[in-house]
Amino acid sequence: MSFNFFANKECEFYPCHKDVEVNCLFCFCPLYNSKCEGNFVILENGIKDCSNCILPHNKNGYDYIIEYLKNECKKDK
Repeated sequence: MSFNFFANKECEFYPCHKDVEVNCLFCFCPLYNSKCEGNFVILENGIKDCSNCILPHNKNGYDYIIEYLKNECKKDK
């Protein structure tokens, strides 16, 4: 069993992104408040719109997010 991929196909919102196999482990992206490499836009009201981003949901998303967070923690020290 893999610890870095989980698809909750019983969720009423699954799939939240169309035409992709969705990893639900990061249902809410922990990088929302950062400038990640995801496909996001900042709306006129200042809200970060990640609806076109599948970075946390793809098969490599877990590794990317963990590495990103490790690097951010190093910067804070």
